[in-house]
Amino acid sequence: MGYEDNNINGHDPKVISDSDNEKTSYAAPPAFDNEMLGEMTDAERHGIQKFSRLGWKRLTIVLIVEAIALGSLSIPQTFAYLVANYPDAGRLMWGRFGYELINFMLCLQLIFLTGSHCLTGTIAFMNITESTICSVVFAVVSAIILFALAVPPSFTEVAILGYIDFASIVIAIGVTIIGTGVQASNAPGGLAAVNWSAWPKENLTFTEGFIAISNIIFAYSFAMCQFSFMDEMHTPKDFVKSIWTLGITEIVIYTLTGALIYAFVGQDVSSPALTSAGTTLSRVAYGIALPVIFISGSINTVVFGRLVHGRIFANSPIRYINTKMGWITWLAVIAAATVIAFIIAEVIPFFNDLLSISSALFISGFTFYFPALMWFLLIRKGGMFERKNLLLTVVNGFIFVLGMIILVAGTYSSIDDIIDKYNTGSVRGVFTCAKPS
Repeated sequence: MGYEDNNINGHDPKVISDSDNEKTSYAAPPAFDNEMLGEMTDAERHGIQKFSRLGWKRLTIVLIVEAIALGSLSIPQTFAYLVANYPDAGRLMWGRFGYELINFMLCLQLIFLTGSHCLTGTIAFMNITESTICSVVFAVVSAIILFALAVPPSFTEVAILGYIDFASIVIAIGVTIIGTGVQASNAPGGLAAVNWSAWPKENLTFTEGFIAISNIIFAYSFAMCQFSFMDEMHTPKDFVKSIWTLGITEIVIYTLTGALIYAFVGQDVSSPALTSAGTTLSRVAYGIALPVIFISGSINTVVFGRLVHGRIFANSPIRYINTKMGWITWLAVIAAATVIAFIIAEVIPFFNDLLSISSALFISGFTFYFPALMWFLLIRKGGMFERKNLLLTVVNGFIFVLGMIILVAGTYSSIDDIIDKYNTGSVRGVFTCAKPS
């Protein structure tokens, strides 16, 4: 496992400073008494303090920027912690098999997310510069930026960038909404002439429809990294505050972004949505959105790095990443993750399908059928059909079935669309210089 197995956050620590002020001087959690701390090396004591400084307000920023990023850019077109991390929940349900399965899925999903941010960075640079430079060059630049921002291993440090990140996406979305609204108002016929409908478009194929559904799921889901974030909190019970704040913020931003931009642009809305603002405004919007593209992407790399690095050095102070060897191995892990993400972005160089296949393969589990199974196997008290549990049995049963449908139908639709686009030549080839779509 890694540093997570030490359960340093399994209890509420004695906080010396006020958590609302996000100060960083804390006493040891109750899991470590003075005698135990005295037996540790300086590196171990420093490591525990380093990774137990996250308060709920700063965590909220991390959760928001990790969740409200690329999802908000795909939504308009779709209108036309138990212990240390998610794999530990799998261990509680199915032992070693459950741990390995969910760990594998989580790692792949995080890599796919980083890859989607690398692809979005490429699209952003191509739109901003309007140059004839090979798109692979911009993909390499995007990967380097993602790597650099993932170097700090603690979510506390990453959260500081989160304030810039959150402002970035809100302003970029605002520019796009205002820009598309003004353009629609000034066009012949005004807003009434916009070609939009509350009903699915004509001749909609199963593949097109389910890719749109998968992108909605991608946007509104935010469950998979919650355990990892909670593990760094100095007061874990405050985690619920962050979840409520995130959920409300995410629903408001995604719903308004999707509905307004679609209503202003109509059936021809682009994905990412920032492209819909017109040549000049889209360049401005992409420029403003660069922080969210790269900071949010780097958070996924950090989560991946912490999972892998912590497991490799489970029984060594190296896991605290505060020694020379700790830093060398940490940089190696996140560099490898970034390279793999870059390759994925080049192999699937179209935004919607990359998000869709990620959603179908992994988010279907992390957001739907795994949480439902957690209720059945871990949380439920008493029989499934007892009166007090009957409603929750029905609800969680429905969620489980829904997740399995998304897994099968979403994966089929994504692969079918990728094959079709390559066969028809409607998208660029792998590692070619054409602009990604």
